[in-house]
Amino acid sequence: MTTPPTTPDYDWLYARTRAGRDRGPAPARALLDRLGAPDRGFRSVRVIGTNGKGSTAAMLEAGLIAAGVRTGKFTSPHLHAYEERVRVQGREIPPARTAQFIAWAKAHAPDAAFFDLTLALAAQAFAEAGVQVAVMEAGVGGASDATHALHGVAAVALTNVHLDHTAALGPTIRDIAGDKAGAARPGVPLLTTATGEALDVIARFAAQAGAPLFTPGTHPALFHLPHPPTLAGAHQLQNAALALATLRTLGHEQGTEAALAATHPGRLERFTVQGRAVLIDGGHNPHAAQALAATLDQVDVLCFGNLARKDTPATLAPLLPLTATRVFTAPGDLATPPQDLAAQHGGQAVPDPAQALNTALTLTPPGGTLLVTGSLYLAAAARQWALARPG
Repeated sequence: MTTPPTTPDYDWLYARTRAGRDRGPAPARALLDRLGAPDRGFRSVRVIGTNGKGSTAAMLEAGLIAAGVRTGKFTSPHLHAYEERVRVQGREIPPARTAQFIAWAKAHAPDAAFFDLTLALAAQAFAEAGVQVAVMEAGVGGASDATHALHGVAAVALTNVHLDHTAALGPTIRDIAGDKAGAARPGVPLLTTATGEALDVIARFAAQAGAPLFTPGTHPALFHLPHPPTLAGAHQLQNAALALATLRTLGHEQGTEAALAATHPGRLERFTVQGRAVLIDGGHNPHAAQALAATLDQVDVLCFGNLARKDTPATLAPLLPLTATRVFTAPGDLATPPQDLAAQHGGQAVPDPAQALNTALTLTPPGGTLLVTGSLYLAAAARQWALARPG
């Protein structure tokens, strides 16, 4: 008898990129069916949108658990460990479970894409654990996302629509809104805090699909917040309202207080390092940066780095007025060159994130504030750095 592996072959899994593969839910559906359609064993809440998906999912998870629902959560990306992506009752699955699934995938689905594989692992783990409701965060888009393959969708929560992933979803708000609103299903509640032309598109898709549409404008009581959430920032008010509206729609209003008390790492998360406040946020597109800047009047130092495929000028623009003291870094090989950012905007270029964080902390006066943002990859590095240093 072969001994099941206990150490996951993460390198093999991470190498299953989507490059050259078709987008869309069909490959994920085929993979789920190969596993016996484990997604038929629980109901799903799909969380879709440009920004705020992770925070909304965290609040939904906390609220459902508090309401006595056996809950799963599937999210991406992770900050520190792959297993953060798949949680049952608020706890990550063990690496041994990942290892077991990777061994199966090597033998039975060697050509499947990373995201589809992780979705399949989550669905299988949730079914095995007796999950009743799974909070399923979309990767990119709505109708074109792998999560569109899921059976048993009980509600769709659509946070907002802004310009991001334009290469995959289209160059305009209307294009992106159309893909995300394509998640609408007949008779399945579609809840959204989107506004403007995006909401117009969403309303049209919902009507065509026969999906009941709930918004703060049409159902204000459903989206009512009794008080602000624990998660900081004005943008979290919309995420919290969407989470509470979804809980109420599903009949789990008793979980609202727990939802409002939820936390989520890397979202305007505050640490104290050597007498300085260090704020870490994984915002990585223009809308996220605008929301962050609207929350903070000023900071003493900005440490910024993001990926070259993102709209760096538009993401950085709202952050520059917060401070004239800036340190630019490279969160990975595909980052926007920090030397270019320093030359264009003033400041220091320190490619290594750990060295950049040390430099930025040195520039921050005692009692002052250092803001670290621009990429979830940088947020992950900054969290590890902050946790390893005394307050």
